[in-house]
Amino acid sequence: MGKIIAIANQKGGVGKTTTSVNLAASLGVLEKKVLLIDADPQANASSGLGIDVETVEIGSYQVLEHTKSAKEAVTASNAPNVDVIPAHIDLVAIEIELVDKDEREYMLKKAIDEVKSDYDYILIDCAPSLGLLTLNALTASDSVIIPIQCEYFALEGLGKLLNTIKSVQKIHNKALDIEGMLLTMFDSRLRLSNQVVEEVQKHFSDMVFDTIIQRNVRLGEAPSYGESIINYDVSSKGAVNYLNLAKELIKKNEL
Repeated sequence: MGKIIAIANQKGGVGKTTTSVNLAASLGVLEKKVLLIDADPQANASSGLGIDVETVEIGSYQVLEHTKSAKEAVTASNAPNVDVIPAHIDLVAIEIELVDKDEREYMLKKAIDEVKSDYDYILIDCAPSLGLLTLNALTASDSVIIPIQCEYFALEGLGKLLNTIKSVQKIHNKALDIEGMLLTMFDSRLRLSNQVVEEVQKHFSDMVFDTIIQRNVRLGEAPSYGESIINYDVSSKGAVNYLNLAKELIKKNEL
C-alpha cells in the first residue's frame, strides 16, 4: 500500500518542487515505485521530470474533476521507477470549478484510491497557497513534508500552515501526520543559515529531518534540462542530500 505524502508550504521559493522532483527520483533509484502528482498550476514538477507540459491532455486537472481516472492520467517520467500525473496551466481554474461540488475537499483522495496499491510512495507537489488544491492534497495524504528555507523569513507563515494542517486533521483527515520539516537552501558560510537551523531544531526538535538540503548550483540547473539532480549530476552535493533524505524517509517508514 503506497504512502501518500504532500509536500506543502504556502510560501513560494522554499524548495517544494525541487524536493518533490528530487525526492521522487532518489526513491526511484533506491528501487521504490513512486508516483509524483503535480498539483501546482505552474507544472514545474512535470517539466522537471522531462514532461512537455504543453502537450498534456490528461493530468491532475481532469483527475480532480473526475472526468478521467488517475490510471488514465499516469505518465512515465525520465527518472527510473517514477511515474507522474502531470499538471497543466488549466489547473488554475479548478478551485473555482470545485467550489460548489459536494465533498470538494475529497476529490483527489477519491481519485487516487485506485492507484494507491501500485506504488510504494505517492508524492504530491502542492501549489504555493492554502487554497482548495492544497486542501485536497492534505486530505488525500497520510503525511506532509514541510520545506523551510534557511533564510530570514523562514518561520514566517509557518504558524498559518500548521493551523491549516490542524484544521484538516480535525475536519477532513484525522490520520494526517507531519512527516517532517526539511531545511533547504542551507549555506554553511552564512551565520543566518546556521541561526535558522538552530531556531527550527529548537522549536520543532523531533519533527525536523536530520538531512539538510544545501545550496547547490547544480540543483538549480537541473530543471532547465528537464532532469532530476540524480540524472543531471549524481555526484553533486544536491544529489547526495536528496539521496540521504530518501534513505531517511525509507528508514523511518520501514521501522
